[in-house]
Amino acid sequence: MNQGKAMINVTRPFLPPQEEYNKYLNSIWESHWLTNNGPLARELETRLKEYLGVEYLQFTSNGTIAIQIALKALGITKKVITTPFSYVATTSTILWEGCVPVFVDIDPATLCIDPNLVEDKIDEDTEALLATHVFGFPCAVEQLEAIGKKYNIKIIYDAAHAFGCRYMGRSLLDYGDIATCSFHATKIFHTGEGGCIIVHDSELDREVSLKKSFGHVGDDHITLGVNGKNSEFTQLWDSRYFLI
Repeated sequence: MNQGKAMINVTRPFLPPQEEYNKYLNSIWESHWLTNNGPLARELETRLKEYLGVEYLQFTSNGTIAIQIALKALGITKKVITTPFSYVATTSTILWEGCVPVFVDIDPATLCIDPNLVEDKIDEDTEALLATHVFGFPCAVEQLEAIGKKYNIKIIYDAAHAFGCRYMGRSLLDYGDIATCSFHATKIFHTGEGGCIIVHDSELDREVSLKKSFGHVGDDHITLGVNGKNSEFTQLWDSRYFLI
């Protein structure tokens, strides 16, 4: 390392001051509320909505389950067009949910899925497009939205690389039918392990909430669900990130 030059460790997790995190631990010990949508998880959701400029956001246990829940919430069961240039979770979630991934090559300039190649891969079984914003570069969201409307297919963005990114005056996470994020320890914003799902209407937001909480509210079981919640102990975020 050259003297006088700062180095950014791409995969080394950032941690807030330990005394700041201890304050959160103290509040957990006082409340005895460890998981199941506790006050710290809800506070994080609220601050993320404000910071990102989105209306609906669900905090999840990781970014992989976020994509799985997105597919479930949209009722996707058949073919999903996706990119070969992404972390394995982007494709494995499609397979895990019993769907068929269909690969479309990337644009060499952006490394995102090439919108000019998508239509050739669409057939009667195509139900969704799962595209990845790469290294903060946006997918061709206008072209993909037009394709989605033309063929009546859902658009999901794996936005793990796009936290805080904006495009045309909007959060990049505000595009598509659903956008998901990973808050894994190696991400620019992280909670140790975690993720989120962003939607655009209250009905879908409720469906996502049910899917991540075993499908029930209180004693009323409404739908099939999994445990995609996160605990109170994952609040490793530094409040200064939200410019408070």
